[in-house]
Amino acid sequence: MSPASDLGALLAGLRPEARPGEWVWVAEVPAGIEAAATVSEPEGRCAVVARSDADQAGLAYDFVAAWIVLRVESALHAVGLTAAVSAALAGAGIACNVLAGLRHDHLLVPVSQADAALAVLGSLGTGASETNPRVNL
Repeated sequence: MSPASDLGALLAGLRPEARPGEWVWVAEVPAGIEAAATVSEPEGRCAVVARSDADQAGLAYDFVAAWIVLRVESALHAVGLTAAVSAALAGAGIACNVLAGLRHDHLLVPVSQADAALAVLGSLGTGASETNPRVNL
């Protein structure tokens, strides 16, 4: 099956799923710690690592997140998925940091709001179809 690009199909197939653990952004990744995601910025490389690894290594962080994977396989050229998801979470007062992977989008939300974020995302696709996506942007 090829990745979906239609917004209605993407929302209907969202299937958000929490990845186990707690996750944090760090400015450095010492040897022996596996980065789950990295981003290269002009100021240097930053990474998302398991909170337990960051604590064990004494790394500084200020945002503890739950990691939610949108199980729908989305095309990289799809339009509107990030906007729909972030608008829905923002409407519920939930901060969201988005990472796009080759096949799936990944959301880092405050760990204390993980259940609420999953509920919002779960309801986002309810009633969505290719001709009538349920999105309020």
